[in-house]
Amino acid sequence: MADTGATEDQVARLRLIRSDNIGPITYFQLLARFGSASAAIAAIPDLAARGGGRAPRLVGRAAVEAEMEAVARLGARYLFVEQGAYPALLAETETAPPALIVKGHLSLLDRTLVAVVGARNASAAACRFARILAQALGEADAVVVSGLARGIDTAAHDGALESGTIGVVAGGIDVYYPPENEARQRAIAERGLLISEQPPGIEPRARHFPSRNRIIAGIALGTVVVEAAPRSGSLITARFAADFGREVMAVPGSPLDPRAQGCNGLIRDGATLIQNAEDVLEALSPGRIGPFRQREIPYAAPEPTADADDQARRAIAGLLNATPVPVDELIRQTGLTPAIVHTVLLELELAARLERHAGGKVSAL
Repeated sequence: MADTGATEDQVARLRLIRSDNIGPITYFQLLARFGSASAAIAAIPDLAARGGGRAPRLVGRAAVEAEMEAVARLGARYLFVEQGAYPALLAETETAPPALIVKGHLSLLDRTLVAVVGARNASAAACRFARILAQALGEADAVVVSGLARGIDTAAHDGALESGTIGVVAGGIDVYYPPENEARQRAIAERGLLISEQPPGIEPRARHFPSRNRIIAGIALGTVVVEAAPRSGSLITARFAADFGREVMAVPGSPLDPRAQGCNGLIRDGATLIQNAEDVLEALSPGRIGPFRQREIPYAAPEPTADADDQARRAIAGLLNATPVPVDELIRQTGLTPAIVHTVLLELELAARLERHAGGKVSAL
C-alpha cells in the first residue's frame, strides 16, 4: 500500500471535493461557513433538506484513501488551495480547483507562466510559429502552459520542453489524450510539470475541457492565442483570462482563413497583438498587467444569523427558472441580505435544484 502522507483535514477536503453537487464555489462557501471540511460534511444533509431535496452522495473515506494511494503510486501529489505550493495566481480566481494533482517539477510554478493555446486543426505555419514562440519564451526564463491537445498546444509544448513546460490535462493524470501524445505527456511529467483536476483513471469528457481551460488561464499571467476559429475552446480560455483580469494576447492571421477569425476578433476587441516573444514579455511587464480579480467568498466567517427562513427560500426559488440570472439581481429583487441569499442558493445546490454558471449566475434545475 502506497504511503500518501495525507492529513485528516486533507482527507476530509478531498471527500468534500469528490461529493455530488459540490463545485469550487460551493466548496469555498462551505469551508468559510463551517470552518473545516469535516464540519461541512456533517452539515450537508441538513442543508440539503432545507433546500427541499435529498442529501448529495457523500464520498466515503475508503474511496478517497484509494484515490490518494493511486496518486502516490503514480509518483504524483496533491496541491490543496491555500496550502503549500498551490499556484498563487490560480488561487486568486473564484473557481479555483480546491485540489490539483501534479507530477513533475513544482519549481516551474515560481517562474513567469504564459499560456499558449490555439486550434487543434492548426495550419503548419501556425504550429511552427507556436513552437518558435514557446522556445523563445523559455529562453527568456518564462514557462509555457498549454493543454496537451493536438495542433498549437502540442507545438507549444515541444518548443518549451527543454526549458520547462506545464501541461494541464482534462482527464486523469495517467490518461493519455489524445493517445498520440502519450510520449509527450510522459516527457512533460519527467522534465516539466503535469497538472490535473480529475482523479486518476478518469477519461476526459466534454465538460472537463472548459474546466481544464480555466486552469490554464488562471495559472498564467497572460494567455496567447495563436490560431482559433470562432466559438473554439481557445477562445474560452481567452475569455477566462479576461475574466480573471489577465493579459489576453493574439496572433493576427489572414481574414480569408477561418482559423484566424478568432484571433482577429480578439484583437478587434482589445487583445494585444503579438508577433514574437518580445511582444509577449512586454505585454506582461510590471505596470502592464493586473490588477487581478480576487476570489470572493460570500462567507468571511461562520454566520449563525445567516440562516434563512421558509419565506426567504420561497422568495428566491420563485425568481429562479431555467434562464441564468446574476446572484446580485436576486439580492436586489428580494431585498434580502447577501448572506441569506447565498445561504439559500447553497441549500438549493446541495439539494440538486440549482445550477451555477459563469459570471456569477445561477438557474433552477
